[in-house]
Amino acid sequence: MTLKKTMLVGASCLSLMALSSPQEASAMPVYARQTGQSCSACHFQRFPLLNAYGRSFKVNGYTTVGAQGTIDDVNLSTPKILNATLLSKFRYQKRNGDATTGAAGDLNAGEFQSPDEATLYVGGKVAKNIGFQAEIGLNGGADLIGFKVPFVFPANDFTLSAVPFFTDAQGAAYGFELLNTGALRFSRAFEHRTETSAQQYIGTAEATTGVALVAHHKYGYLSYTPYVESKDLAISSGSFLSYIRGVVTPEKVGDWDLAAGFQIWTGDSNYTVSGVPTTNRADAWAVDAQAQGKVSNMPLGVYVTYGSAGKSVAGQVANSYNSGTVDSKTAFTIATELGVLPNRLSVGAAYRSANKGTAVADAEDAFTLGANYQFAKNLVLQVNHSFYSGDLTTAAAGDQQTTVMFYSAF
Repeated sequence: MTLKKTMLVGASCLSLMALSSPQEASAMPVYARQTGQSCSACHFQRFPLLNAYGRSFKVNGYTTVGAQGTIDDVNLSTPKILNATLLSKFRYQKRNGDATTGAAGDLNAGEFQSPDEATLYVGGKVAKNIGFQAEIGLNGGADLIGFKVPFVFPANDFTLSAVPFFTDAQGAAYGFELLNTGALRFSRAFEHRTETSAQQYIGTAEATTGVALVAHHKYGYLSYTPYVESKDLAISSGSFLSYIRGVVTPEKVGDWDLAAGFQIWTGDSNYTVSGVPTTNRADAWAVDAQAQGKVSNMPLGVYVTYGSAGKSVAGQVANSYNSGTVDSKTAFTIATELGVLPNRLSVGAAYRSANKGTAVADAEDAFTLGANYQFAKNLVLQVNHSFYSGDLTTAAAGDQQTTVMFYSAF
């Protein structure tokens, strides 16, 4: 199938579905079953984008319980049912390059990724002020790919928490993150993550183990996370890298929910994984902002990011996020998504201006178009199409990529 035909098929599917009648929408089940609330209570436009209430639910460690009964005793308050969700992503991707072999050749020919992801989520309340989230990977074997346990301590106007965690690919932000800018790999509006989020472009999402220490107020939060770049469970003590996150969440301006923040990854770590000495270095920072509101009763989200990963120094441990020794790796992105049919069909666009940090010919820009159609709030068809420009565009890889993805959570 040619790239043009792929785009026409995606557009035709979206057009036909937009004419269909609305269906009853159910929520992301793992927490909806516990709280007894629909997706729209926690999510802006669609999952996984959080609204203000969704942020509050996460701040409180996934412990809010609604209609579901609990088992209560001295030092015990836990749901009667262990709640779970099966999440899956089936994708078709195609590029327009002329390579015919290897990974590039597979994408140029058109590649079905079935599934791209398949994960069993189990989570919710453990006890008073203690929650958990466990992610079990299914398509690469039944492996625990992510796990965290928020311990929450309310203190007057503040909520303090400690969140021990590990993840296979979400990075240090996995411990605690509330924005939808791509500061956390999973929390973004577009499937094409490196094209639409500066943090994802500079490469801060990776296997990580750490503890997020968070102070949250209704006007924002500050977190500090000591971490190592490994998901291995046999990690000896040593020096750790540091991740610092600050976010400001002012009161709403009219119908607009606003937020802005910064991220810093820094330090050197020395530790042992299964008896093997390991050394890492982190040197990166990012700033981001988001605005979520309405235009003519249509929900609109705007997400802006800038990120930079410092160059490595010859003869020293390489920066985990930029192994080049010439210049910093940088990116600026702006992404928007408009709900043209609220709770049904949204369209979006994003622009990336990036530099890889090489000596010459380092520009790597992209423009992305996207559309999402919700069969139900937990069944979404997403189409992304990116146009690439700049010095690093090659004939072998092509200058365009299309992704058609069906996302489901049961």
